[in-house]
Amino acid sequence: MNKKLMISADEVAEALGVSMSHAYKIVRLLNKDLEAKGFITVAGRVSRRYFEEKFYGSEGVITNVGA
Repeated sequence: MNKKLMISADEVAEALGVSMSHAYKIVRLLNKDLEAKGFITVAGRVSRRYFEEKFYGSEGVITNVGA
């Protein structure tokens, strides 16, 4: 299984069952949190690990999103 480091807003929308505009808001919020911690971010994408941690807890893992 080849998981990418970053999750796109498309994948966020699919995983959470929300609209694309809401998914972009979530990505921006998570990236803002990461920037405050000193991390470099990419617009429209967020660290998959950070996303999973925030939404599913440290043990949660999304599998087969977009597959």
